[in-house]
Amino acid sequence: MKALLDTHVLLWAMAEPDKLSLRVRELYRGPAELYFSVAGLWEILIKAGIGKLPLPAPSGPYLVKKLSESKITVLPITLDHVLKVESLPPHHRDPFDRMLIAQSLVENLQLISNDPVFEKYPVNLIWQ
Repeated sequence: MKALLDTHVLLWAMAEPDKLSLRVRELYRGPAELYFSVAGLWEILIKAGIGKLPLPAPSGPYLVKKLSESKITVLPITLDHVLKVESLPPHHRDPFDRMLIAQSLVENLQLISNDPVFEKYPVNLIWQ
């Protein structure tokens, strides 16, 4: 199984794993291939940079280390992902979440999140 983590899922896994559902904790530890989008890294670094998200500094190397330790593959943003965003209905206004939806659809990845707006898209959603 291959799955893309929403930003909050990665943050909870790193700092508050008890917030993760049992199923997601098992996926996180198990044989699933987990991915995290460059869009999520970008979002986290923006929030850390403006003081909305306390992370060790420098935050970039810290996040890369955590992803590597957890064997999570960083999913780059490709032209196909960007082009897919254009065809998405405007249910979700957050550009980072819209990119995750596009990546999930293009790469045929399940999406792990607890964002109810994601249900409005034809993604294979795993509820966190």
